[in-house]
Amino acid sequence: MSDNQKTISYVIPCYNSAAYMDHCIESLLVGGDDVEIIIVDDGSTKDNTAAKADAWAARRPDVIRAIHQENAGHGGAVNTGLAAASGVYFKVVDSDDWLDAHASHLMLAKLRGFIAGDSKIDLMVCNYVYEHTATGTHRVINYKGALPENRRFGWDQVRHFGVGQNILMHSAIFRTELLRECGLQLPTHTFYVDNIFVYVPLPSVETLYYLPVDLYRYFIGRDDQSVNEPVMISRLDQQMRITRVMVDAHQLPEAAGNDRLARYMEAYLALILAASSIISILAHNAGNTDALRQRDEMWAHLKERNPKLYRRMRRAALPLGSNFPGKAGRAASLRLYRVAQQMYRFN
Repeated sequence: MSDNQKTISYVIPCYNSAAYMDHCIESLLVGGDDVEIIIVDDGSTKDNTAAKADAWAARRPDVIRAIHQENAGHGGAVNTGLAAASGVYFKVVDSDDWLDAHASHLMLAKLRGFIAGDSKIDLMVCNYVYEHTATGTHRVINYKGALPENRRFGWDQVRHFGVGQNILMHSAIFRTELLRECGLQLPTHTFYVDNIFVYVPLPSVETLYYLPVDLYRYFIGRDDQSVNEPVMISRLDQQMRITRVMVDAHQLPEAAGNDRLARYMEAYLALILAASSIISILAHNAGNTDALRQRDEMWAHLKERNPKLYRRMRRAALPLGSNFPGKAGRAASLRLYRVAQQMYRFN
């Protein structure tokens, strides 16, 4: 690490984010001179996001950079941030989310220690918190029981991941060079790329560290948010695009080189296939006459790419429960989905 290299680069994709981006940026500044904040204005036109980004960069040129580009979507903004990042580690923070100050200090101290000791890890995992602003409630997602705490480990030490314990963009801090070396490139003009962001690099990860602090605060509540159900229904084609990329990236268990990593990635893919199937049913019920065909094509693509994996996925609990046949079967799948939605409040 050079004398002027930052410990971590935070990338904030911003698209018409003026109403809430300040809070996000302020939460990252607690890291002081040790952090780099890259604001990517992704072609904002409806508010003063671009001007705010420039004002922040002028106020803190030692820490903040503003990049303006034509609209390329969330994935395109992350690609731009990764190309520009100079920090040893890399984290995406969406413009309506924020980081907890105390947890940030602990996380940065730990990363500095890895760098100083020349014992860099590939992936740090921290807890994240669903902040349901409409109801004033929150729910912490942790990895207790699944990941060893407060020590370096490899995939051989990983245990069973429970429901809701998937490693998401909110919880992940990658070594920057690992992301570049694995060739990570997210699709442009596409939502839900966060699944690819944490999925594609995993076979390249050898060393992990779980810091059990509630770092990332994930805002839930805006009507136009990508995880809002009506928005997900309207973007079914984008969900299917992401699923196809994940299927194509899934060369497991052979390519992963580790049985536990392979099992985790297969379980993650099962969740995405189930979610895509449920969104297809919701879209069909909302009048999208093409939705069920898209679902069938998704499964046909998996079968063509990996027949053995296709058979396993068809028997796995989550995809099975979201793909009961016929009209009555679709209704039963939706009932199961609503139960899970109430239990885990994921959107």
